[in-house]
Amino acid sequence: MATDENHTERVFSVKLWPPSENTRLMLVERMTSTLSSESYFSRKYGLLSKEEAAEDAKRIEDIAFVAANDHASRHPDADGRSTVQLYAQEASKLMLEALKRGPSTDKIANPVAREAFPELVEVKETAEVKETDELKETAEVKETDELKETVEVKETVFDISGGSRGFVDKDLATELLRPLEEPGNSYTKICFSNRSFGLDAAYVAQRVLMGVQKNLTDVDLADFVAGRPEAEALEVMSIFSSVLEGCVLRSLNLSHNALGEKGIRAFGSLLKSQKTLEELYFMNNGISGDAARAICELLPSVEKIKTLHFHNNMTGDDGADALSELVTKCIALEDFRCSSTRIGTQGGISLAGALGKGNSLKKLDLMDNMFGKRGGVAVSRAISGHLGLTEVYLSYLNFEDKGAIAIANSLKDAAPSLRVLEIAGNEITPKAAPAFAECLAVKSLLTKFVASENELKDEGSVIICKALLEGHDHLKELDLSTNGITGIGAKAAAETVANKTDFNLLNIDGNFISEEGIETVKDVLRKGTKGVSVLGSLEDNNEEGEGDEENEGENENGDEEESSDNDTLLEEKLQNLKV
Repeated sequence: MATDENHTERVFSVKLWPPSENTRLMLVERMTSTLSSESYFSRKYGLLSKEEAAEDAKRIEDIAFVAANDHASRHPDADGRSTVQLYAQEASKLMLEALKRGPSTDKIANPVAREAFPELVEVKETAEVKETDELKETAEVKETDELKETVEVKETVFDISGGSRGFVDKDLATELLRPLEEPGNSYTKICFSNRSFGLDAAYVAQRVLMGVQKNLTDVDLADFVAGRPEAEALEVMSIFSSVLEGCVLRSLNLSHNALGEKGIRAFGSLLKSQKTLEELYFMNNGISGDAARAICELLPSVEKIKTLHFHNNMTGDDGADALSELVTKCIALEDFRCSSTRIGTQGGISLAGALGKGNSLKKLDLMDNMFGKRGGVAVSRAISGHLGLTEVYLSYLNFEDKGAIAIANSLKDAAPSLRVLEIAGNEITPKAAPAFAECLAVKSLLTKFVASENELKDEGSVIICKALLEGHDHLKELDLSTNGITGIGAKAAAETVANKTDFNLLNIDGNFISEEGIETVKDVLRKGTKGVSVLGSLEDNNEEGEGDEENEGENENGDEEESSDNDTLLEEKLQNLKV
């Protein structure tokens, strides 16, 4: 790493994970050759045939890849080196086991083994000889080194988003992009985000990209003109658009650039040339109605788009109407995000109508808009045909009970594999709780339910918790924070999650749970599978009272409402409730 006079770190990183499909196939071929070759292990345990070695190699690579992928998702690192190391180690371990297991058929009946290694007969009839630690260690180290060498043959991802965020001038661009000029490189994915390209740097990139553009499938230009004057930024965009025009892209990310309509049109030549896009991202771009119409005008074909994100823009109802035309044509759409875009009821209904034309959605995020009750009903109709939905984010949309109940009723039948449902901040009261209870009761794969910042009170919370009590072993997170809940609802929530082995977080903060109620919750959790560790923060809980109900004893005429002191306690009313 070099540092110039302005302390700008000049770094670039190349991601080693995930390997390309070709690399994985090469690894399988190499393992097949190793498993079927003469060695100490083949002499001792039998020689694998080419067919059996190929089967073992494919199985080993699959298992190692899944393990490494899981490691990468839980422990992401900058360049993937630790993931590649685990990938190689796992494959090496499994290869050693396969070699020590020998052929699945009778070793002695194997004619190749009998002819090549007659001593197998003797080995078969005698006790298994223990290999020395030195031999075992040597074999493991050798295979690990070979696997590492194979995996790191050719990398496909070129990523300069790491390091310090700052301006890129001509010299820094030359240094950062040098690997792209190396002969025979196999880069298909480039990420220039988190760097701000000026004109001189853009011309360097133009020259370099000319040599690799025919191979590119994924381009990430998010946040690559930050801090530049508008005129310069637009010219930089035009330069990149020109050099990338004609690339057969699978994914294009133009997020976090102050595009507006001018910026969208600056990328016009690139957008017009794309007919195979599967992923398209316009997040935090200042996209207005005019900009949205420009996108619809410039994109020639969207039939293959599976992921479409428009988060944090000023789209409004006008822009929603334009986007609806685009969404209607996205017949393969699986992941749609249009959150924080200032869309009201009219635009929400229009967008919902477009979503209702398809049936392939798996993930839907419309959070933080102003759809209202009518918009909620429209969304409920739209999702009824999307049987593959697994994640639904519908928080802060002002649905109220009418819209929320419509959503619950629709999801009950529409999403058999639903895993995540977020419906926070929609002014939902106990009136909607039975509908959600019926919906959640049949979602056995549910991992996360968020209903925070509503008005469920104890009554609604208990109804929902009872629905989640049995048959929801995959549940990991339950959020009922800021719902006017007292100790009764809190206890019901704790009892619901206490014995779920996968559970991680119970959020009941921002309610009115007394000190005694909190201790009761902790006692319930202590007796459960995970203990108190699953209880989230309670720093915003009001232990002093039962909520802001001091004046609720008077009706709008100033008269006191009938006291509920003579009624049966809420806990007694609910304890025998069945969903």
